[in-house]
Amino acid sequence: MILDQYGKPVRKNMLDKEIAAPGLTGVRSLWNFAQVASGLTPGGLACLLRDAAEGDHTAYLSLAEEMEERDGHYASVLGTRKRAVSGLPVVVEAASDAPKDVQLADEIRALFGRGTKSMMEHCLDALGKGFAVVEIIWDRSSTPWKPARYEWRDPRFFQFDMESRTEIRLRDEADMMNGIPLEPYKFIRHVPQLKSGIPIRGGLARVVAWSWMFKTFGIKDWMAFAEVFGMPLRLGKYRSGEPQANIDILKAAVANLGIDAAAVIPEGMQIEFQELANSTGGADLFERMANWMDSQISKAVLGQTMTADNGSSRSQAEVHNEVRKDLRDADADQLAESLERDLVIPYIVLNHGPQKAYPKVCLREPESADVTVLSDALAKLVPLGLRVESSEVRDKLGFSDPAKDAECLQPQSALVQFAPAMNSMKARAQFTPDQQALEDLVAGIVPEGAAALKLEGQEIDELIRQARSFEELRVMLAEYMERDTDPLEDSVQRVLVAADMWGRKQAGGEDEA
Repeated sequence: MILDQYGKPVRKNMLDKEIAAPGLTGVRSLWNFAQVASGLTPGGLACLLRDAAEGDHTAYLSLAEEMEERDGHYASVLGTRKRAVSGLPVVVEAASDAPKDVQLADEIRALFGRGTKSMMEHCLDALGKGFAVVEIIWDRSSTPWKPARYEWRDPRFFQFDMESRTEIRLRDEADMMNGIPLEPYKFIRHVPQLKSGIPIRGGLARVVAWSWMFKTFGIKDWMAFAEVFGMPLRLGKYRSGEPQANIDILKAAVANLGIDAAAVIPEGMQIEFQELANSTGGADLFERMANWMDSQISKAVLGQTMTADNGSSRSQAEVHNEVRKDLRDADADQLAESLERDLVIPYIVLNHGPQKAYPKVCLREPESADVTVLSDALAKLVPLGLRVESSEVRDKLGFSDPAKDAECLQPQSALVQFAPAMNSMKARAQFTPDQQALEDLVAGIVPEGAAALKLEGQEIDELIRQARSFEELRVMLAEYMERDTDPLEDSVQRVLVAADMWGRKQAGGEDEA
């Protein structure tokens, strides 16, 4: 029996079934939810937020969704924050350099392929509403078991437990009061920690709701103001004793001027346009109020206003954009934790059983400065004896682990660089037996010379250890360099002698011809 991280048994026969799908009837019907934004008053909003904190968050979640649909500015800044995270590349780091851990990391990289970007977008819906749930429909038709698809589930289908208000439970007829526990390994639950406290009080929609409502009131008043004061007052004048029929014609003409901009009136009557003095500056008041509310929304969602609103210089926007990067990185780390807990670990446990350590998922944007700093540090520290796992370096740089038979880049010394060219030349040439013997003799000098150099290094190290002073070491090194035999010199000398003999033989053969 497989247990999840909370000790609950995993029912394998439920993995490929839809559990939280909506229906036409029942507690998970989309037809049960009414709109709440229309006609919302300050008193109604206060009651709505209080009910959400006390456990009934259906109306609050409906308002959060309608706010995104009705307010272009809020939808824009919230979408910017979501896509700043979902657009980051997924980096998977192996738990160690062990072949098994490397294999698991490769499988997880393949798991985050097509279709996972939209799944992460669904998870980031939690930024506005406080939590999000995505149901995994597993494919058990072949091994390894993989998610066939990810289904976003309306957060109004879920509720929190009445005790701690932190455990997400599924609304169901089996327990109308408390709901039922979520099926293990079936749901990805993302609850971003934007503030301390119960999750339902942590969504951005709760912070923005008041600014959004007041802005809505102001825009309604602005439209009413524009309807009254947007056109000058049209004043019709008629002579005393004018028949009622002509007065009615004048009235209709004055009214229709606001729509048709044309009218016909009897001769002798006139229409004057009067500018209303008390309307001066009224439009600016409503515009300033709407812009101020938008700036409050930008601060709540993005942490600043310079990258979302007008009136900023490039240098100011770049400084403020650094704040947004802090929010992005925090959101990315929290989303990665949710994906590790509810997707990576279930996938590995279902296919490979429990492990001591699991691959780590990161959402981050590699920067060229980081690559340069890391490369310089490795080049200086590894020769000094620092031990670094190669898989960890590849993960930080965003490189995948090479396949077994893959062609890989290799560090090359001068001798190694020369060897392929020499082998290529030998492959193209057709040698006689004498020539081949000489080629073999030349090729043999490389490993023989390397061994000789290594032996010389060991002998010099031994002299350094034996020397009791610098002067004594200098004398010992001078005697060592004057020795009669030098393995490397002997190897080169043999090749030169052989080449000279082969050349004399060739020259003699040509003379005889």
